[in-house]
This record gives sequence, C-alpha cells and structure tokens, in this order.
Amino acid sequence: MPADFNGYWKMISNDNFEEYLKALDVNVAVRKIANLLKPDKEILQNGDHMIIKTLSTFRNYIMEFDVGKEFEEDLAGVDDRKCM
Repeated sequence: MPADFNGYWKMISNDNFEEYLKALDVNVAVRKIANLLKPDKEILQNGDHMIIKTLSTFRNYIMEFDVGKEFEEDLAGVDDRKCM
C-alpha cells in the first residue's frame, strides 16, 4: 500500500513551471495563464485507488486512477493532450 496522501494541499510555489510546460509543448497562452494560478489539490485515497482534484479559480480538474496500473489521462479543455 502506498503512503497516505489523503488531505487538502495548498500550493506555495511553482518554480520553473513555465519551462516545464514549454518542454511539454503547451501553447504560450495556456502557459501564461497556468503560471499565474496557484491551484489547491484535494487527494482522496482508498488503498491503491486515488482521486486527485485540482481546484483553481480558472478550472477544476479531477484525475482518478489506481496506483501501478496504466491509465489514460484526458486533458481536454486544459491543453487538449491525452497522456498515458
């Protein structure tokens, strides 16, 4: 069983975030907006099942997965990528 990450997490800093987004080929407008945000994370964990909610004034996003199992993350509306 993984470590317990349950809780509500507040972002304090985002060092080099724009460079990270640039390396992912995220367009410049989305990078500028994303760099201004300080989203909170709410993590709900039940054993190996994780739900991670990203909460911001711009957009909320929910990712749900099981640790150790490949899954597809659909970022439609964020930067329109699909990731494994």
